Amino acid sequence: MAYKAKAAEEKKQDVLELVTLMKEYPIIGAVNMANLPAAQLQRIRSQLRARSVVIKMTKRRLIKIAFEQSNKAGLKDLSKHLEGMPALIFAKENPFGLFKTIQKNKSRAPAKPGQIAPNDITVEAGPTPFAPGPVIGEFGKVGIKAGIDAGKVVIKETKIVVKKGEPVNPILASLLMRLGIEPMEIGLDLVAVWENGTIFTKDVLGVDEKKVLEDVKLSWQEAINLAVYAGYPTKDSVNVMLQKASRESRAISLSQAIMTTETRGDILAIAESQGKSLKTKSNWEG
Repeated sequence: MAYKAKAAEEKKQDVLELVTLMKEYPIIGAVNMANLPAAQLQRIRSQLRARSVVIKMTKRRLIKIAFEQSNKAGLKDLSKHLEGMPALIFAKENPFGLFKTIQKNKSRAPAKPGQIAPNDITVEAGPTPFAPGPVIGEFGKVGIKAGIDAGKVVIKETKIVVKKGEPVNPILASLLMRLGIEPMEIGLDLVAVWENGTIFTKDVLGVDEKKVLEDVKLSWQEAINLAVYAGYPTKDSVNVMLQKASRESRAISLSQAIMTTETRGDILAIAESQGKSLKTKSNWEG
């Protein structure tokens, strides 16, 4: 009975600690700790601690109880994102910055038999380091078309060998390792983050910053082009509009031989050129 009472008290303390952290931190994330080696977890904890980030591991049921006891709007919905070996992460930086920090601490690793693929695993067509032998049959067992060229085994077609969410079978795991393909990521898997009543999933958090910047630049240029086309002056488009108007007025002036201080030199040069051409065609020797 004493053991049960002690266990119950420890569970209460775990829930209380979670609720306290939920009050203290504005950013709360659900992470999946599955397949994370202890040594790497300790290294990640140390690095995140310097950024005032706290990781708390406990049972899924206790996490859900803490969500129920918290008064933060929408936080209970984070329970839908408790995957694998769940834990909570508490931070004060914005969700996108937190996701970027965690991604930087990830490393590649070979796939082990039975591991779930985090993404589609693809084997590209091309040469391999293998000499002809039983390996061709191994490729065939996992659906990879292989042949022999110049004394080496070659993969004939690019193929997705495991789809996201599927387990890696032992034969394929061995082949991937021998091919030098490391499809697994070792590190914290930040599944979703709560902030101010909104939950951001990792597909939203994992934005391509370079692409976003390129899209913003393209949108800005298209907006300038539209403003110029519509004749709508803004602080960004007015200079372009004036340059366009200057080019067009100059072109009209030259085509109609209208003298201005800017075009008279060009008009006289055109007239002189036309006069020389006329003289050549008429064989006039004046």
